Amino acid sequence: MTLKGKSALVTGSTSGIGLGLAVAFAKQGANLTLNGFGDRAEIDALVASLEKEHGVRVAYSAADMSKPAEIRQMIREHEDRYGAVDILVNNAGIQFVSPVDEFPEEKWDAILAINLSSNFHAIKAALPKMKTQPWARIINLASVHGVVASPFKSAYVAAKHGVLGLTKTVALELADTNITCNAICPGYVKTPLVDKQIDQQAEAHKIPRDRVIREVILASQPKKEFVEIEALGDLAAFLCSPAARAVTGANFNLDGGWTAR
Repeated sequence: MTLKGKSALVTGSTSGIGLGLAVAFAKQGANLTLNGFGDRAEIDALVASLEKEHGVRVAYSAADMSKPAEIRQMIREHEDRYGAVDILVNNAGIQFVSPVDEFPEEKWDAILAINLSSNFHAIKAALPKMKTQPWARIINLASVHGVVASPFKSAYVAAKHGVLGLTKTVALELADTNITCNAICPGYVKTPLVDKQIDQQAEAHKIPRDRVIREVILASQPKKEFVEIEALGDLAAFLCSPAARAVTGANFNLDGGWTAR
């Protein structure tokens, strides 16, 4: 399979899962637009590295996913550069943990804006040009928390459940086109952010990192292993392959058995 000549826009892709997905597309020959926060010099170096290693064109957008106007501008810039968004991956997300009755309202609004509403704004902006193309794919990064809930994560759980509803609705509306829309629902993935959480929990509980991983972080994940970023990239690449042309409106749980309980 090859994505040579195609282009992919991945939100929240300067590190972690988003970067892993972008790399998977670059390996298949797709040109990229990266998006996210970070040190600009490090991002420029990342762009240059991806271009050199994979022989693709790579651009960067600093669009804030909580601001619809900036999302629309990012889509326009991608279209001006590559013609259309062939592959749109809505991955950007933030988290905050608190009991419902203590949950800061501004945190609720920010999580819903970035984790859910940004998906809507990006899809809406990209669809007109997508519909003129012979082929396009929309992939929304949801979460195991789009399927089940955990305490103290009301905004995140609500947003990710919303992502699955949006995915199904968009898939139905586009069922008579060559555009598919699917969601990926990972369990815990080993990212720099999660690695930091492990250190914090180890300090808080005064226990070794390996116990934190098994007894705290992966307590709900029966297969006591992190989901690999590469596995998410492989799945995203599959959803862009001819074998997945009839797959739409689906959510794929990569959760180590979490939702099998």
